Amino acid sequence: MAAPLTMWDGVLEITQMAQAKVGDPLLWALQISSNLSCSGISLPSPELANVLVSYICWDNNVPIMWKFLEKALVLKIVPPFLILALLSERVIPCRRSKPVAYRLYMELLRRHSFELKGQINGPNHEKVMKSIDGVLHLSEIFGLEASDPGIIVVEFLYATVWQLLDASLDDEGLLELASDKKSMWPIKPQDMEIDGHEIFDEIRMAHNEKLHNLNTVMAVELIGRFLQDKKTSKILYLARHNLPTHWPRFIERLQLLGANSSALKSSKVLTSEDLLRLASDKCTVLTHEPKQNLLQNFHAVTGLMSPLVTSSAVLSDGGSSISSLWLPLDLALEDAMDGYQVNATSSIEIVTGLVKSLQAMNGTTWHDTFVGLWIAALRLVQRERDPIEGPVPRLDTRLCMLLSIIPLVVAELIEEQKSVDINELKISSIKLLGDYHSLLSPPHSVLSLANQAAAKAMLLVSGISVGSAYLDCLSMNEMPVKCSGNMRHLIVEACIARNLLDTSAYFWPGYVNGHINHIPNAPPQMPGWSAFLKGAPLTPIMINAMVSTPASSLAELEKVFELAVKGSDDEKISAATILCGASLLRGWNIQEHTAQFITRLLSPPMPADYSGDESHLISIALILNVLIVGIAPVDCVQVFSLHGLIPQLACSLMPICEVFGSCVPDVSWKLPTGDEISAHAVFSNAFAVLLKLWRFNHPPLEHGVGDVPTVGSQLTPEYLLLVRNSYLPSSGIVLNDQTKRRLSEVAASSSPHPVFLDSFPKLKCWYRQHQKCIASALSGLVEGTPVHQTVNLLLTMMFRKMNRGSQSVTTINSGSSSSSGPGNDDSSLRPNLPSWEILEAVPFAVDAALTACAHGRLYPRELATGLKNLADFLPACLATIVSYFSAEVSRGVWKPAFMNGTDWPSPAANLSNVEDKIKKILAATGVDIPSLAAGESSPAATLPLPLAAFASLTITYKIDKTSERFLNLAGPALESLAAGCPWPCMPIVASLWTQKAKRWFDFLVFSASRTVFLHSNDAVFQLLKSCFAATLSGASISSNGGVGALLGHGFGSHFCGGISPVAPGILYLRVYHSIRDIEFITEEIISLMMHSVTQVACTGLPKERLGKLKRTRNGLQCGQVSLAAAMTRVKLAASLGASLVCLSGGLGLVQLLFKETLPSWFISSYRSEQGEEDGGSLGGMVAMLRGYALAYFAVLCGAFAWGIGNSCLASKRRPKVLRAHMEFLASALDGKISLGCDSATWKSYVSGFVSLMVGCTPPWVLDLEPDVLIRLSKGLRQWNEEELALALLGSGGVNTMGTAAELISEMQ
Repeated sequence: MAAPLTMWDGVLEITQMAQAKVGDPLLWALQISSNLSCSGISLPSPELANVLVSYICWDNNVPIMWKFLEKALVLKIVPPFLILALLSERVIPCRRSKPVAYRLYMELLRRHSFELKGQINGPNHEKVMKSIDGVLHLSEIFGLEASDPGIIVVEFLYATVWQLLDASLDDEGLLELASDKKSMWPIKPQDMEIDGHEIFDEIRMAHNEKLHNLNTVMAVELIGRFLQDKKTSKILYLARHNLPTHWPRFIERLQLLGANSSALKSSKVLTSEDLLRLASDKCTVLTHEPKQNLLQNFHAVTGLMSPLVTSSAVLSDGGSSISSLWLPLDLALEDAMDGYQVNATSSIEIVTGLVKSLQAMNGTTWHDTFVGLWIAALRLVQRERDPIEGPVPRLDTRLCMLLSIIPLVVAELIEEQKSVDINELKISSIKLLGDYHSLLSPPHSVLSLANQAAAKAMLLVSGISVGSAYLDCLSMNEMPVKCSGNMRHLIVEACIARNLLDTSAYFWPGYVNGHINHIPNAPPQMPGWSAFLKGAPLTPIMINAMVSTPASSLAELEKVFELAVKGSDDEKISAATILCGASLLRGWNIQEHTAQFITRLLSPPMPADYSGDESHLISIALILNVLIVGIAPVDCVQVFSLHGLIPQLACSLMPICEVFGSCVPDVSWKLPTGDEISAHAVFSNAFAVLLKLWRFNHPPLEHGVGDVPTVGSQLTPEYLLLVRNSYLPSSGIVLNDQTKRRLSEVAASSSPHPVFLDSFPKLKCWYRQHQKCIASALSGLVEGTPVHQTVNLLLTMMFRKMNRGSQSVTTINSGSSSSSGPGNDDSSLRPNLPSWEILEAVPFAVDAALTACAHGRLYPRELATGLKNLADFLPACLATIVSYFSAEVSRGVWKPAFMNGTDWPSPAANLSNVEDKIKKILAATGVDIPSLAAGESSPAATLPLPLAAFASLTITYKIDKTSERFLNLAGPALESLAAGCPWPCMPIVASLWTQKAKRWFDFLVFSASRTVFLHSNDAVFQLLKSCFAATLSGASISSNGGVGALLGHGFGSHFCGGISPVAPGILYLRVYHSIRDIEFITEEIISLMMHSVTQVACTGLPKERLGKLKRTRNGLQCGQVSLAAAMTRVKLAASLGASLVCLSGGLGLVQLLFKETLPSWFISSYRSEQGEEDGGSLGGMVAMLRGYALAYFAVLCGAFAWGIGNSCLASKRRPKVLRAHMEFLASALDGKISLGCDSATWKSYVSGFVSLMVGCTPPWVLDLEPDVLIRLSKGLRQWNEEELALALLGSGGVNTMGTAAELISEMQ
């Protein structure tokens, strides 16, 4: 211990001698350096720094010592940052009594704090940084471990600026204005400053005061320099990004200083405006240039920040307009209209996530985002103004999306953004809709509502106040001024109802077309909602009025709900009928509440005083049946789907099915009309609706039974219950938005506890039998068991009227059963058994009947009649019949049935017409179909026996309201069954059905046309190719590309006087759910995307301009207009590809894309054919564009699947997949993986992907391992992408902050 003390005593002795002689600082420094080196002390020396600062402060605070200190810094024998840290702790608190020392300290700051190179990795850096941390207590203040020198540098510079900031505020008396009023740094002396050695006269005091003021100016200017300097501003960005809890206080102080500092007025280098600008978040970014230049590898090329283009012809506008930005949104909205599927996730959540992703990826303002959202929804309505007839959603579902879902989406976005500005942007976006005249024309069915909304606005603008009851009775013919309403009037009313707008919207220019001076005469008020709310009793007339007119307020709806809960039996039935009426389908302002009330009524809690042995649901069978029948139509089910209530609806229906399926059929209830309904009827109605909520009827291949499981998960009962349970407070999942909180309330109201399939043993047993049935051959029937006896009873009932001579027709033998009955015509032979027991026996009974038909012991007509008898007895049997036939069709063991018109119905009358229409529908795709009509040498049309039997069964149904809910179940199953059979089975089935249901002709032919793509991957590829061609060029659809060409006018025979070619996008959206080999879709989409890039480059960039293309600091320049247009189309192709991938396979396909498809594509030997053909004139450019297209495509796929942030549940799956992909990128950059793709493509992909990830989806970067980020940044620096490498590290959190600081310090 003695030796070091002697050494430092020697240093002090040399210093004192030099000080006494006022010696040369250089000689002193050289002597000190030599002595330390001889003593084995490495330089720069932290110990020397402590010795010198302690010596100066304050016994030797003389000019020569400051010169010695300066020379020691210049010669690097002391660490600069440690010296500055030591001085700040001692000088800043004493700045008023020692203004000269404070000024000298700031001068040293000015000279040495901006030289970052060598500070992090210099000699003794670990020891130096540890000393700095110990002096300023950085780890304790900022809560980070002092293990990384780079982190200490960030904290040191952040602390230095903050110390100067607090000192300046204190000097100007502004610190008291800060929210916390105190500094966390020692800026004031701890003891009273007493100096007895000097006598201050007035001159000295005045001099010190002047120096003090100058020091404040210098400190403020230093703060400005720290914020402006290229390196230190980046360091401060790192502090902002990684120390977010402290940043608001720091920014508050900066703004306080900028707004109030008098010192700034004296500064010649910094103004108040400059400091306020530097203090703004927009300026404090990692790159010195604006954000879009951070993404110069992509955004500057693609022109993402192009201004909004307004056009009245939005339905068919070009790809370079607003449509190109929101194409994925149009596709998602149209996809939600598919009546063959429901979604377990609310459309509000889906659309909100999609809008946030597109807004971030496109870099649009919220004004443009809202405009794009409204226009996409308006296009959705206009696309199907007069939908075709059939068991598919009609206009009501589209209006629900526009007038209920989209306002709720806007409300979610506003709540999440929490910005005053966004409210103004929301209002301006709706105001702007008035310019899109072609989209605002209301469909005929809502024309009167639009006119009524316009009349309401006109009355208010004219100073006349009326109630909703008056408006309901008012005829537009009685208005003195014609009120011509449009869709914007309905949108405004929907927004006012949800507090997104107020009635000041009525005064927008052009919103109303005149004024009136008196109240028009209205007919006497009819009994309706207003009268009911005032206490009028329910009458048949009032009930009819309330069923046909939606409620106008939540209060009206709540009163009906209260009546449904507490009223008399008749009142409960009336209330249930009202809730399932217009309020559900067209009560857009209160639609979600209507659906929630219905769901709650379907799952009532057990009364506290209930003591019966049977379920409490038995006593309310009538109201339950009214509700179930009321929500059975396709549009009603879609309303529940759009509002996210499918999981809870399933949970409500399961106990009803469990209870009533366990009742014998002689349990019945009498309706007010005098009719009776049985337990079988209630069960069948509930079961039919329940089965619509997942794709139960799809053949085994689509359930992953086979060699390769399908990509993406199917909806199952278990999954629906898991989603429902996730909304319960007990799930522990934080519900951040209003929609999820609302769903949580609905779920908790039925049962606050999780519900699982095990809670319903009978339903679970049927479901397991159903799965077994579709997965393997039917077996397990044992003679003499209760199931075998039930099979006997069913066969007897099915074929009781069919006799051949003296032999009973009920004696049927098959490989799986042998059953017989007496052939009695007595209706009492119907099994008096619960539904669940009947359903268990149905597959065996149907198998026996089908086997008998196959062996000629049963005529086809008799088989159809027997199946119809079974379905009439228990309509729920349709589900099990579907399961059985689906499985048998896929096995291919049955002989074909000849549809010759003798044994089986013949399609000949319509088959040729169906063929012509299918060809016309597919005309836009270029897909050829085999001839359907049978010629003289052609065999008769045939169907597999199970399909022929099921088709014959379905055409026995009448197309009426009673049969509709069961046809809605059997119809999709029949189509799925036929689609899985060889061509032309589905056209044959369509021909059979069109003979029965002529008004469904267009729907049936369209359904048949879709199956063309299910039998050939080549046809699917051709359809995808048509989608890209239509989007980018519009050939064969319209003169423009984009949304108009891709989606056209949907499917409507009302155009062009008959069936017209269907836009390829509509066809694909109605086909992809049934494509089994979905994995190949991604590869084909990438292939088409690359081809599209080549086409765009060839047509959009003249060769003479391409030759002059060069890279500049701000991106690619030369022929900017052509390049920008080409990149817009490239981006459009990528967004189309990403949309199709995500819609087709969801999370599973996106995961496959990142983990397998993209790595395989880059590794494979892929070269630009175009480049070879053109001798390289286009090759490099095409390769680069391909990389950018792939980057945008990949990030967009991830954004759609996972979201840009961490709020959605799907984001939990992101880290694992993203880490694997980024590990691949890093390994390839490290040289560990050999790539076969073009080097220009690889470089543009990596830089584009990283740019988009950093600029648009920064939470993704935090999912990655620090080692991978560091390796990626190293590879980027090798490409001279230093700014991008730094941005990546800066976004990586605390773990990469030190490396980012090191990179900043080394930058030139």
